[in-house]
Amino acid sequence: MATTALPPLRAHSLVRRVVLLAGAFIAVPLVLYITLRDVYSERQLLLLEGVREQGRLVATALTPLLQEEDVSALPKIAGELDRFGGPETRLKVLFRKSGDAGASSFYFVAAAPAVDTNQLDDERQTLLKQGILEKVAATCNDRVALADRYHAPDGSEELLTSITPVLSPTGCWAIVMSHPLDSIIGTQLGRAYWTRPEVQIAGAIYLLLAALTFGVLVSIRRSVIRFRDLAQEIRVDGKDGATFAERNEVAELGGVAREFDRMIGRLRASARHLRQAAQDNAHAFKTPIAIMRQAIEPLRRLATTGDDRANRALQILESSVDRLDSLVAASRRMDETMAELVDPPRERVHLSALVGRIAAGYRPLIEGRRIALYADIEAGLTALGGEELIETIVENILDNAVGFSPEGGRIDLGLKRNGARVILKVSDQGPGVPEGDLERIFERQYSQRPTEGAGADDHRWHSGLGLWIVRRNVEAMGGDVKALNAPKGGLILSVSLPVAR
Repeated sequence: MATTALPPLRAHSLVRRVVLLAGAFIAVPLVLYITLRDVYSERQLLLLEGVREQGRLVATALTPLLQEEDVSALPKIAGELDRFGGPETRLKVLFRKSGDAGASSFYFVAAAPAVDTNQLDDERQTLLKQGILEKVAATCNDRVALADRYHAPDGSEELLTSITPVLSPTGCWAIVMSHPLDSIIGTQLGRAYWTRPEVQIAGAIYLLLAALTFGVLVSIRRSVIRFRDLAQEIRVDGKDGATFAERNEVAELGGVAREFDRMIGRLRASARHLRQAAQDNAHAFKTPIAIMRQAIEPLRRLATTGDDRANRALQILESSVDRLDSLVAASRRMDETMAELVDPPRERVHLSALVGRIAAGYRPLIEGRRIALYADIEAGLTALGGEELIETIVENILDNAVGFSPEGGRIDLGLKRNGARVILKVSDQGPGVPEGDLERIFERQYSQRPTEGAGADDHRWHSGLGLWIVRRNVEAMGGDVKALNAPKGGLILSVSLPVAR
């Protein structure tokens, strides 16, 4: 019986293509993000270098004033800073005397915009706590370009962009440049690339596009799965009335769904025509065969007892009529089997009762040939299929067992449940089958009837279709059949059918 598991991924599988598309959706933005991030980083480095150069120019302009040894020049520093500072650029000047060391040795001298005198110590302590003065101490040997956030005592945030040292006979001066986070430079240097609004908007649009794309693909796949489930229901459960068009959710697949419905309708119509043709053909042949059989009787009465040639001719004629009758019956069974393959019935069959009735009907025939029949049938078993199909299966298998069993032999018939399957097993004590022919016995017109034994008398009337029909019927109901040789001789035929749910 078919399972609901999806088949393995193939070169043209929709799932494989969805996986490749998902890979592309992940790879393309990742590559773009890395490329643009690198460009953004280079741009930040250039901007930071420009800011550093700006700090150097400010330091150069203030150098003559800072290198004066006269302390009377200190009040002029604040005025000079106002020339360079402003809302977008904030400057601070710190000083450490020669011979002192460490970050705590720096003193806050001036700032632009100006800082209230009462807040100077708070500003110095804040710079010390946040490690800014440590970096200032390091700059007495070289200029430093950086992009660190600084929380001012008033609660505002600034971005420190450069610390430029100026060495004088009295000590080390440090000019610290910073910018508010909401300034142009602050927004460019103080924010990670992925936090920029334009990047987040582009990412949101891209995610929405990916969601829409995969939503469409998932919808198509769901419709395909519904098609598969309905096809399985029609094949396994024989579900009537359900259509592919009703299960479809994608308008573009509507034409495909309608074509599937038409195909199912044509298959069912073909099955009806095959069954009707089988009945009509059998009826058309039966009438002339019956007439021929009746015409033989007067000839037999006219033939004299001593006329061997006439009697031999009558025997041949009678045998040929029987053979023709057998071929007509076989042809009808073939046509009916083909019809069942096209549109197999799916109904609940009480298998235990059916097999029991067939065994009871065969027992007189089998025992009349001095063959013992032992039946072990589990009660209450049901199968999904057609009663006529299953009846033909059991009868053909029993016919095969009787035909190959020797006189005094034994036939065992068993019916058991194994999980979701019902197992019908028939074994005989005949000659068995060569290992290489175990599959061939299910082929059409393959027959190796014995010339001796219980089945020798009627081996001429077998057309080699019995086990072929068995396999076709079993497969039409979603089952399987296999043959194997018994360890002590004989053949075992095992049929597996789905249990009716």
